[in-house]
Amino acid sequence: MVRVKRLGFGALLLALGVALAACSPAAPAGSGAPAPEAPASKPANEQAAGPTAGPIDVPPAPQRQDGPSAVKVPEQSEAAFRGDLQRSGVYRTHGPSESPHLKWKFSTGNGVYSSPAVAAGTVYFGSRDGYFYAVERESGQEKWKLKTGHAVRSSPAVQDGVVYFGSHDGRLYAVDAASGEMKWAFRTRGAADDSAAAGAVESSPAVCEGVVYTGSSDGYVYAIDAASGKEKWHFRTEGMVLSSPALADGLLYIGSYDGHLYALDAQTGALRWQFQTGDSVYSTPAVAGGTVFFGSLDGKVYAVDSRSGRLKWSFRTAGAIVWSSPAVEGGVVYIGAYDGNLYALDAATGQVKWRYWTGKKAVYSSPAVADGIVHFGSRDGYLYAVNTQTGRLEWKFQTGAGIESSPVVAEGIVFCGSEDGQLYALSDK
Repeated sequence: MVRVKRLGFGALLLALGVALAACSPAAPAGSGAPAPEAPASKPANEQAAGPTAGPIDVPPAPQRQDGPSAVKVPEQSEAAFRGDLQRSGVYRTHGPSESPHLKWKFSTGNGVYSSPAVAAGTVYFGSRDGYFYAVERESGQEKWKLKTGHAVRSSPAVQDGVVYFGSHDGRLYAVDAASGEMKWAFRTRGAADDSAAAGAVESSPAVCEGVVYTGSSDGYVYAIDAASGKEKWHFRTEGMVLSSPALADGLLYIGSYDGHLYALDAQTGALRWQFQTGDSVYSTPAVAGGTVFFGSLDGKVYAVDSRSGRLKWSFRTAGAIVWSSPAVEGGVVYIGAYDGNLYALDAATGQVKWRYWTGKKAVYSSPAVADGIVHFGSRDGYLYAVNTQTGRLEWKFQTGAGIESSPVVAEGIVFCGSEDGQLYALSDK
């Protein structure tokens, strides 16, 4: 069993099995306009709902080890969580241009927290019912499904005809994308005793140059040979690793429940630096313009230098935790928070450009930006589309339960899962 260094507020609630979203009372949906800025209580040395410039509230200096890396990260991958290996959350396509039409919905046996990947006319995703699904993009008809030993919350990556994903049964799977035939399954260290909870793979894999990278609740980050399923290296943190890896300039960035964001050499797994936050890091980092952006369960959004790990700025939301992962485009960071807001922050300064309030339900879903629209889900059960320039609502669509799945935009269609057990496909009429 991996040692957990400490548990902060958000991590403690999760460890106790508390459904955080259920603690939020019901509230009306957003008004269709960005919410006014409201002050929140704060320590004397920190701005609330505002950027922290310079060394205010600075964590301990990052620990760094220098060394070259031979891994070259492509700008795009065939299909991956957050749209690319940098986890930018940007899709070079368009979604529905007006009030969306339900193109189809696909029913599973439990909630859909996994975010879909779209490749070669097929949508791939997992469900808490323990199955991983492949459905036809245009019709929503099932192509195949694969039974795992536990819930599938991991979001898949598709490359070279193979789909990679994790399960709470403690395994990382490689499956033929066309047939659903298993190629290999890698068992994490924590799952060696068949204890699924100890080695669950909720982290969404990244695939680059024949290597699959992922994290596990056993506290390890793994690099696995994509062809054979054999381990190449592992790196141990002091907490669960539910965050997903981002790759840029030969480095791998990933968060841990020990409160750190780690930068590792993608080829060797050697530590390059680590940055400490005030609580667990579930958020998947996004890398853009030499900066790594991510959230923490301490309620803040961070921007750190991608090479040195030095803090550039931090922004405190009005809520207790930031579960959402950021999207970054055009010098703006978009990220959801427990306070019910989607924030648009200046990527250089952390200043608020606008925020859209969905109500008092948390925004755990990670935003997807496409053609001037940011798409995201809320625990209120709605999928929202908000204008990136103005923060004004373009449209919203109601599902049957809360949304933690992150939407994906592909060729005019928005795909998103819901806790009602459905995968939804929305398009223009």
